[in-house]
Amino acid sequence: MGEFGIMFGSPILLNTNMRRYLILTFMAVMVALGMSAEKYNEMTYTKRSTTFTLVAEKAQAVQLNIYAEGTGGKAIKTVAMQKGAKGTWKAVVKGDLKGRFYTFNVKQGGKMLGETPGLFAKAVGVNGKRGAVIDMAATNPEGWDNDKALGYAPQDIIVYESHNRDFSVSRKDARYPGKFMALTEPWAIEHLKSLGVTAIHLLPSFDYASVDEEHLERAQFNWGYDPLNYNVPEGSYATDPFKPEVRVNEFKQMVKALHDAGIAVILDVVYNHTMDIDHSNFQLTNPGAFYRKNAEGKYNDGSGCGNETASEHPLMRQYMIESFNYWAKEYHLDGFRVDLMGIHDIETMNLIRQSLPKNVIIYGEGWSAGTCAYPAEKLAMKANTYQMPGIAAFCDDMRDAIRGPFSDDRESAFLAGKAGHQESIKAGIVGCIEHPQVDYSKVNYSKKPWAAEPTQMMAYVSCHDDMCLVDRLKTSMPGIKTDELIRLDLLAQTAVFTSQGVPFMLSGEEMLRDKKGVHNSYNSPDSINQLPWDNMKKYPQVFAYYQGLIALRKAHPAFRLGNAELVRKHVEFLPVEEGLVAFRLKDNAGGDAWKDIVVVLNANKYAAFVDVPEDTYTSVVAGGKVNLEGLRTTTTSRLEVPAQSALIVHN
Repeated sequence: MGEFGIMFGSPILLNTNMRRYLILTFMAVMVALGMSAEKYNEMTYTKRSTTFTLVAEKAQAVQLNIYAEGTGGKAIKTVAMQKGAKGTWKAVVKGDLKGRFYTFNVKQGGKMLGETPGLFAKAVGVNGKRGAVIDMAATNPEGWDNDKALGYAPQDIIVYESHNRDFSVSRKDARYPGKFMALTEPWAIEHLKSLGVTAIHLLPSFDYASVDEEHLERAQFNWGYDPLNYNVPEGSYATDPFKPEVRVNEFKQMVKALHDAGIAVILDVVYNHTMDIDHSNFQLTNPGAFYRKNAEGKYNDGSGCGNETASEHPLMRQYMIESFNYWAKEYHLDGFRVDLMGIHDIETMNLIRQSLPKNVIIYGEGWSAGTCAYPAEKLAMKANTYQMPGIAAFCDDMRDAIRGPFSDDRESAFLAGKAGHQESIKAGIVGCIEHPQVDYSKVNYSKKPWAAEPTQMMAYVSCHDDMCLVDRLKTSMPGIKTDELIRLDLLAQTAVFTSQGVPFMLSGEEMLRDKKGVHNSYNSPDSINQLPWDNMKKYPQVFAYYQGLIALRKAHPAFRLGNAELVRKHVEFLPVEEGLVAFRLKDNAGGDAWKDIVVVLNANKYAAFVDVPEDTYTSVVAGGKVNLEGLRTTTTSRLEVPAQSALIVHN
């Protein structure tokens, strides 16, 4: 399959080297035209002076205001900025401004638009209304110069999605419950290391609008998908939101602690919309330039949040490229999860991918929440993933085939023994690439392969913005007992962790988490969202199984081939009845020490049998238990798989 890219508006067939060459050429042309790689570098501090820069293309004038505090009080200094080329405004203020705060006020159409910290503030005061003058180098924790992204290959990534507050707020021995610093504590690091995940995906941790940082004593919660300042850590997760340098330093401490433990850090980013339009920093700087409008001239709402950004617009495209790179460079991030990636255009996503180091992972939601005001064939939808090398998308095909559709919490699927879902699960097992044994005409959403490589597919059964797996099972299978619930939970995750895609799990599922049946818990209280740490003692077999599956995947390259041709060569599906999916990883796949590995998923309420070549097999997963050294060895040509469970054997 050819890789298609779009450069300078023309579709051309590109190989990897040519694509990189054209990207570099494009960036060089940008620099030559005055569109530097740091177009949005708005505050540069030195002890002698601070330089302020703002891109406001249609502004008639721009006023810079200097404040003593991050909130309240009047400006202690006002400076008229000078207009330069390409709509860039600049002011140099002499003296040491460290500890001061600032805003810009743009005049357009004969009126002042209102104060804003700018488009690219690196630090802000409490609640993010004013930018802060800080020395970024002074925020680096000890050893930061030696810290760097871990560089995991995509097939070696095992993602644990977590919310900063959920993870630690109910932990009795946490020193910093609900804060960035909680993830530096020994108990937190030990839990993640013991589980075995290689990456933690943090829900939005940039400065968002919905939590009042001045009154954290009040009960407040939000997932954070309401962007305010894209390039500043969120203040409510800092120990002191009033001191701008604290949130920056503590975010870096968190990253370093996780890196020291061998755990990559992935940030959830939300460039597809802003909290609102009228009060957004985009609109207060360049009205209309960052948002899409429909045919009627009204702002479109492909995000379902009142607006959608226009990634194809030069200002927004450059903003996204710079912002991704800023987080990767300043905070040493290992990857990004892109919210509603289907709103962004393919060309922009490819430019972002090429601008970042190869070892930085990018994946996103390959859909939008509504119809976008841009041609669907040009958007980074799941169906177009094959056009975005090095970028992955979530696999709702596999997810919904396993547990039931996102659109109806009460409807079940494979886990309930329902027929017709095997082909969708098989597609997920191979990473949604082309495979001779997968009939895509029978896959629930995708009627053709959408990934060029298996690492372009994120395998999962639940995430934050949905019912967690326990609640889904309870809702779709009323009256389900705990023992059956656990069996099906473990069965579902076996499909995820043995898939050739990138496995992804929601935090807390290793301890049988629920959210009291709430589907959309974006602003629910801690009683709904917090992790049930007491369940670790109540259901130790669940953690042990998740831990075992992850260890199995890490120890055996057959489960993470990372290459489409290798998957087609080594993954073979076995003929089975309904309610079963069975496949063989054959011929020492990926150089594995085990010659052949057979995986059987049995959702039926009775034991099932699968024919295999006669040989001596050792079971490593059976009856809800995992033991890589082996549970039982037998010579047979027919495997018996207990009801509602997975069996994994090798020879």
